[in-house]
Amino acid sequence: MPNYAIFLDRDGTIIKDTGYIKNIKDVNFYPFTFEALKLAQKYFKLFIITNQSGISKGLITEEDVIKINDYILTTLKNEGITIEKIYYCPHSKEENCHCRKPSPYFVNMAIREYNLDISNSYVIGDHPSDLQLAKNAGINGIYVLTGHGRKHLSELDRDTVKKANLKKAIDYILNLRGGFYE
Repeated sequence: MPNYAIFLDRDGTIIKDTGYIKNIKDVNFYPFTFEALKLAQKYFKLFIITNQSGISKGLITEEDVIKINDYILTTLKNEGITIEKIYYCPHSKEENCHCRKPSPYFVNMAIREYNLDISNSYVIGDHPSDLQLAKNAGINGIYVLTGHGRKHLSELDRDTVKKANLKKAIDYILNLRGGFYE
């Protein structure tokens, strides 16, 4: 049976975007995150791909990002949710690295590591770069209006799938596919 995936943006999609997060006390999950991810993991392997340019800018350390990511993984695990892996890019946009979204580098890595079928996989995020990542990887993209979502609406194509939040995006995927995943 093929493994399908949902690649999730971190800040603004599963947790509130409060800037460069250094402390776990600043991690605030949206109220719908747990319910949405529990539904999604019935049919998809879940991954997080996040740009963390604050490392390169000296605003946060790589240790800060690892600590926050570990806290997110532990909190989700305690809720019965499995995230296969969190991938993060520590570079700024100006560094033109190979791993920063919208590069499909981490998606391609996950495809190899987890034997993923991307034909029925998704990227969900609140930045145009998340949609460009989906396009670059040949995956379906869904734009959410949480986080920075509303701020970038004018930058989107007319045919972009837009949903109010992660829960609405997951509901959309499951309704769109009907019984396909069951």
